[in-house]
Amino acid sequence: MEERKAHRKVRTGTVTSSKMEKTVVVRVTRYDTHPLYGKRIVKASKYTAHDEANECRNGDLVTIGETRPLSKTKRWTLLEIVRRAPVFDLVGENGGEA
Repeated sequence: MEERKAHRKVRTGTVTSSKMEKTVVVRVTRYDTHPLYGKRIVKASKYTAHDEANECRNGDLVTIGETRPLSKTKRWTLLEIVRRAPVFDLVGENGGEA
């Protein structure tokens, strides 16, 4: 008998918060068209996703996939990091002194 894998939803978005342990908040934007006026409207949703290795940072572009409920709000898991956010050094060459 052949086993079928359930088709799970996949979303791509930007990490907006990575302060929790093994959890990130991902903002996924989509574009809808207004039914009467035809203008494109930006709509966004926030998903809490499981990050097992704590490897995400704010600003990373990530792909998340649907999974079983892991907690009260976590139903998504991190699949891959598409693009890393740049890291800026805020301290100058002279150690922050003027």
